[in-house]
Amino acid sequence: MARSTSTSADPASPVVGLDRGLRGLVGYNMKRAVHILQADAARVLDEFGLRITTFSALSVICDTPDVTQSQLAAALNMERSNTVVIIDTLEQADLIGRHRVPTDRRSYALRATLAGIKRREAASVALYAHEDRLLANLTPQERAQLIALLRRIDSPD
Repeated sequence: MARSTSTSADPASPVVGLDRGLRGLVGYNMKRAVHILQADAARVLDEFGLRITTFSALSVICDTPDVTQSQLAAALNMERSNTVVIIDTLEQADLIGRHRVPTDRRSYALRATLAGIKRREAASVALYAHEDRLLANLTPQERAQLIALLRRIDSPD
């Protein structure tokens, strides 16, 4: 007697989505979700002349006036040299200003300009609407729980 096999490529099908398959792995599901969220977020931010990295940096700078470049790199979990390119981009767009730290002449303090604050606010509103649309199948409580669970994931280092 021949066994029936499924040739369905649907990742949600019972054959492919078994607990021991890819869909049973947290990392795989997170990667799929991040890809969906980021692809649309990039489109939303492009309307504001921002990328995900520049928006993230601008948000930290708006929320933490006079943050140093080193502190920004740490907050974004990036190499300091990579943040310099982002800072230069934001400064050239007149969204932030860079000022010497009086107590440490080697450091720069970063502060959002009025244009930067307004751009960040408008982009934030658009991003929250984007997430509301993509996460419409989650209740507000489930969304809060998802955020809380994701924040509990820590590096093994």
